[in-house]
Amino acid sequence: QVQLVESGGGLVQAGGSLRLSCAASGRTFSSYNMGWFRRAPGKEREFIAAVTSNGGRTSYADSVKGRFTISRDNAKNTLYLQMNNLKPEDTAVYYCAARSGLGLPTPVTGYNYWGQGTQVTVSS
Repeated sequence: QVQLVESGGGLVQAGGSLRLSCAASGRTFSSYNMGWFRRAPGKEREFIAAVTSNGGRTSYADSVKGRFTISRDNAKNTLYLQMNNLKPEDTAVYYCAARSGLGLPTPVTGYNYWGQGTQVTVSS
């Protein structure tokens, strides 16, 4: 089992940047594929990005490709999401998630463990 805690959210102007972090407890972080999701007001939780357990492969939603970068540091048990050129439509609660299986699925149901989320607000 793994516990996840997100941080780094906040208020930023359009065009700005933020880096989210997800700290994982437990000694098995390096065995999990990890993902970032977000839920905007009035919308369903949606896939943003994912990375394999060793960081060797990544996947992104089209809406963030070229602007967001997912990465991980297994020595620090931490997952990151670098977000550049933020837009008002990126406003959402951002969640990290862990998957105890192969692949980088996009559905919410593909992930076993979730953090509580961190709020990102982008002003125009």
